[in-house]
Amino acid sequence: MGGAKNCPETPRQKMIGMMYLVLTAMLALNVSTDILNGFRLVDDSLHFTIDAIETRNNEMMESFKAAAEQNEAKNGEWYQKALRLQQKSDSIYDYIQTFKYDIGVLADGQKKAPSKEAVGVRTIAARDNLDVTAQYAINEGHATELKNMFIEYRQFIIALTENEKKAEFEKMFSTDGGTTADGDSIDWEHVIFEGMPVGASITILTKMQNDVRAAQSEMIQYLRDRTDAADLRVNKMEVFVVPNSRYVIRGGKYSAKIVLAAVDSTARPDYYIDGNKINENGIYEVVASGLGLRKYKGELVLPPKNEGEEELRFPFESDYSVGEPSVTVSNVELNVMYRDYENKFSISVPGVANDKVKVSVNGASASQRGGMWYIKPGSSAREVTISVSAELDGRVQSMGSLSYRVKELPKPGAYFKSGSTEYNEGKIARNALLNPQASVIASYGSEGLLDLKYNITSFQLQTSMGYSQSAGNKFSKAQIDQLSKLKPGAMVNIVDIRAKGPEGKEIRLRGIPLQLN
Repeated sequence: MGGAKNCPETPRQKMIGMMYLVLTAMLALNVSTDILNGFRLVDDSLHFTIDAIETRNNEMMESFKAAAEQNEAKNGEWYQKALRLQQKSDSIYDYIQTFKYDIGVLADGQKKAPSKEAVGVRTIAARDNLDVTAQYAINEGHATELKNMFIEYRQFIIALTENEKKAEFEKMFSTDGGTTADGDSIDWEHVIFEGMPVGASITILTKMQNDVRAAQSEMIQYLRDRTDAADLRVNKMEVFVVPNSRYVIRGGKYSAKIVLAAVDSTARPDYYIDGNKINENGIYEVVASGLGLRKYKGELVLPPKNEGEEELRFPFESDYSVGEPSVTVSNVELNVMYRDYENKFSISVPGVANDKVKVSVNGASASQRGGMWYIKPGSSAREVTISVSAELDGRVQSMGSLSYRVKELPKPGAYFKSGSTEYNEGKIARNALLNPQASVIASYGSEGLLDLKYNITSFQLQTSMGYSQSAGNKFSKAQIDQLSKLKPGAMVNIVDIRAKGPEGKEIRLRGIPLQLN
């Protein structure tokens, strides 16, 4: 830290220097082993993620290369851009790897330094060193070099997307500085590296490498998608039969549009069904009589453009179904209706647009949102009848009705959820029990027919040390302190669980008996 001095130090300057050394030592002592171990775990996890991303990137590049070799005209330009992306990504990734290695060498010494490829938080002994990161990054100017590389890399990938992902990558590779507690500006280099223990700085650099590989992966996929963006495939002529509906109710009318794809607009074709010429616009209509599948064949005839040429004939065939008037009513969530709850239904009529379907309900209120029907029986209703009609060819026709029994909502079960595991009883590990994200939930379970939202309002924790109260769905600080003192084998009972359901009523749920592993 010292430089050339123009004059000898005064006693006051010597005192300030000594205080700085003491302060530095105190800061070093405050970097606990637990925190440094935490950095090691995060660094290990980031390396695992990077390995997975690199595997995917290599697979995508191999696929991209094969596509470029198969169709150079279509894919070659985009594959070359992907190669430039790979080169720039590897360059900044390797620079960061050297950055980490050099810090490790400064921290542990040359003889203790691992190989450049293996360097990580777990390979460095002096993880609590507070000096070498700033020395290497700031004093020797390597942080500024890294910052400039990030700026160039960010501009490069934003240009590749033609600014479509500008905000995303500006945020991912931001090199903005910050401010001190006094409000003074501070540059990016000092924000990231000043006063950082080696373990923290190595983890931050690994996170930067992870960002580079993640951005590279997203950009490879983006470039691969661009190869199909401007495709327009018109390589043959085909006849298409486009019916208004392929399902017709008896007494209704079947209507279809017959078109020729890529047809010359100056030539008007003739249309034939079973040898009979039909509407010159290619519209085929017939009154549906018998029930079941109805098939028909036809031919589109394109007249010759020049004298002496032959006409072009394009055969086609299609079908439609004729059925009795019917309605399909599907209860999405339940097999009965529940009182004072908006039961969710999908109601449709085959072959009829949703806006032409009419629903009336006896014994409940009904509303439609997002294509679904929500039916809420009253507090005294015992049965609800749903009647459905449809508008067909300008007239409303009844399609049928169905009745449902009305029951009270059943109580959900109570579970302690930690990670992806839900416990309603049994043994539990200490780290799962004390997971900061863990909470008490109300659920009908994976096999339940209902999926309703219940909010836990409170619960009590009962252990050998007594009872303690929560204020929501998570352990309170007092409860966490209580749990932290328990020994393996101790019983942990979550009792007096209160929850509010969709109808707004508070209910009391059964307890959750657990035993600490």
